[in-house]
Amino acid sequence: MRDEVDELLEAWGRERGDLDLGPVAVFSRVSRLARRLELARREAFAAHDIEQWEFDVLAALRRAGTPYELSPGRLLRETLVTSGTMTNRIDRLSARGYVERYPDPDDRRGVIVRLTTDGKSAVDAAFTALLDAERTLLEDLPERDRTRLASLLRTLLAPFGGG
Repeated sequence: MRDEVDELLEAWGRERGDLDLGPVAVFSRVSRLARRLELARREAFAAHDIEQWEFDVLAALRRAGTPYELSPGRLLRETLVTSGTMTNRIDRLSARGYVERYPDPDDRRGVIVRLTTDGKSAVDAAFTALLDAERTLLEDLPERDRTRLASLLRTLLAPFGGG
């Protein structure tokens, strides 16, 4: 089975046969797959009126388990954004009724962010749609190959702390 990357490699091979094009064979395909995944994610979230950043925050709270709450600092670490960005995101999610703020019982200056019932429903629906979209992207790959691919990608990402 040939793809557009094979054509790209042939063209570069003709023009720069002196170079090892092995990385291009891998990363051009990873890049193309990442674009398809990004489109699938965008569509899955849009179908549930959720943006990527909203999903990231809501998913962090959902993964925290009952009672689905985290400090803003923990949300920062989970979503890798700045403090100012997180404050804005919490404000916007609160306005949508997806999260609530509560005083932190362990720090009278702090707050806790808690997922609301509406927020839980929204993130659960968006996550289900995301899994369906991702499953579709993988449907031509046998399960044993999916497991092997996940392992290879884990190895590739390890030097970067998991990506």
